[in-house]
Amino acid sequence: MNILIIEDESRAASQLQSMLKACSFDYQLLAIIDTVEDAILWFQKNEVPDLIFMDIQLADGLSFEIFQKIDIEAPIIFTTAFDQYAIQAFKVNSVDYLLKPIQKDELSSALHKFTKSNSQTIVEPLILKQLLSSIQGANIREGILVKEGNGFVQVKITEFLYFYSQESITFGITANKRCIIDESIDQLFSTLDSRHFYKINRGQLVSKKAIQKINPYFNHRVKLLLLNSRDQEFVVSRQKTNDFKKWMNT
Repeated sequence: MNILIIEDESRAASQLQSMLKACSFDYQLLAIIDTVEDAILWFQKNEVPDLIFMDIQLADGLSFEIFQKIDIEAPIIFTTAFDQYAIQAFKVNSVDYLLKPIQKDELSSALHKFTKSNSQTIVEPLILKQLLSSIQGANIREGILVKEGNGFVQVKITEFLYFYSQESITFGITANKRCIIDESIDQLFSTLDSRHFYKINRGQLVSKKAIQKINPYFNHRVKLLLLNSRDQEFVVSRQKTNDFKKWMNT
């Protein structure tokens, strides 16, 4: 397996490699990266690894910032000393979430999950999202504060058809208006009910009820026809296409 380690503590990176060998995990280390900026550059220049071990708090910020710039299709095992990021972690291609100091049996279990899902050619983030939906329960937001004139008003989540980012501004579209939202696409997605909303690429988040038609698109992707599309083009990224189809079937 070709693996990538994103970790800003050299000692932690070395300990992880030793534990992988102790678990009899056969791997080839591609790189050890310690910053968000270097990780983005690495993904832009290199092939996708088979597995990523990712710390969350890096030298120049949180690793979640990487996902705002790059679509990462590889499965990820998060390694961190903090437990408050678990929900955000499972919004991406997370296999497991290990708290430091990492225990051998926990790492072995995470590797088993990865090997099992890899043998089926796909990690099942949809299952994780369904579990998170039941865990979050009442914590899922019901409204979004949007700018209106010199003030703000709250719009119900159920009114939104889709969200998109343009020039670092997030817009939310309802049946009759476009709203400016003071949150990023990733921040929004982490608070919405994943049974009803899906992040189809880095800059677009759609509501299931707004999807009118799904058409095949080149490079194994699909293109969506949405209500009130306002000349926007909605293409599901290649690595998300299978998961998106499963989501549509639930």
